[in-house]
Amino acid sequence: MSLPSSPDLIVIGSGLGGLCAAALAARHGLEVVVLEAHTSAGGAAHGFERHLGPGMFRFESGPSLWSGLGRWPSSNPLTQVLRAVGESVAVVTYRDWGLLLPEGRLTVGVGLEPFLALVRELRGSAAAEEWQRFMAWLEPGCRAARALPLLALRADAGLATSLGGQALQLLGQAPMLLRLGGGFGAVARRHLRDPFLLHWVDLLCFLISGLPMEHTSSAAMATLFGEWFEPEARLDYPIGGSAAVVAALVRGLRRQGGELRLGRPVAGILVEDGRAAGVRLRDGTSLRCRRGVISNASPWDTLTLLPPDAMPPRWRQRLAATPACRSFLHWHLALASGPALEALPMHHVWVGDWQRGIDAERNMAVLSMPSLLDPALAPPGHQVLHGYTPANEPWELWAELQPGTPAYAARKAERCSLFHG
Repeated sequence: MSLPSSPDLIVIGSGLGGLCAAALAARHGLEVVVLEAHTSAGGAAHGFERHLGPGMFRFESGPSLWSGLGRWPSSNPLTQVLRAVGESVAVVTYRDWGLLLPEGRLTVGVGLEPFLALVRELRGSAAAEEWQRFMAWLEPGCRAARALPLLALRADAGLATSLGGQALQLLGQAPMLLRLGGGFGAVARRHLRDPFLLHWVDLLCFLISGLPMEHTSSAAMATLFGEWFEPEARLDYPIGGSAAVVAALVRGLRRQGGELRLGRPVAGILVEDGRAAGVRLRDGTSLRCRRGVISNASPWDTLTLLPPDAMPPRWRQRLAATPACRSFLHWHLALASGPALEALPMHHVWVGDWQRGIDAERNMAVLSMPSLLDPALAPPGHQVLHGYTPANEPWELWAELQPGTPAYAARKAERCSLFHG
């Protein structure tokens, strides 16, 4: 299918960020085209199917921990975007997850009271009181973070107009909003002394951002704690997994008049008179735009798409210096089910040694069986399991290997031994 001759906006990449930006721009009346190099949308948030002996298995390969998808109002920015473009995602809710920690094999419920019970069991009442004081201090920050609606955010003086009557309310919360600037590690260390509590915060930060708490956004963690420690806190699993979330965003984009084009790799961004004027595709054709280009590619890939002299050297240096987290190692299994598996929580998070650091190589893994909540992912009597290392696998070990080669297979067997002992 041919592309529009000159849309208002071109978005490079159909990851969650690219689809959200494109859908919102289309909602506000822009003619938008999303260009995706691959044959499916979603980027890191995706799933895949395999027909094995018992039938069709649908494997999840995207984010495992979701919250705020299945209710409204919600502080989850993704939920806000979906609602803005007339979409939603069906979810199954659950409350418990498993922990395989140096302290032992544990199960904890989402919410303040279940976690306090766990802390009392492991560390005593003094540690539980310390956590309660921390949450009491953080609670106004959670309110402040949730009071700022995503769709009102603007980079100009029109913010107050967008917020309307909420602007005065937020002025009163300005001191707390300022406290939430920077990394969450400084906030946590200022209020927590118990080692397990600090390890726990580090664990949550790494699960959410792929970074230790020193480098995880304080505002993001305030939003998370505001959801997870409510009286009726719960986690959500989207029916159909990450692929269902992506499909909802694509529907919303198209409902608003936007277009998604798959198999359209971009080779370069056209810059004229200091502004992005379009893109050059790998097949040699060009697509111009009237308003600009949004790149949902990585900072380093975006640099390669721009002409060398298109941006100030200092800006290029800053973008090139963007810290990179390590890679993810994924492990997928099709399993015969049974009472022992069916009694497990959907998630288990394993940490080997707190002292090595939460981001140390082969020190943390997540194991999820989404088919416990969404039986359509596996044939009757079976389960699908998704294991992954969250941003602690060195990419350098894989960079020179080609999939399908004996060397690649040997490295895969070696590295995946983490998941089975």
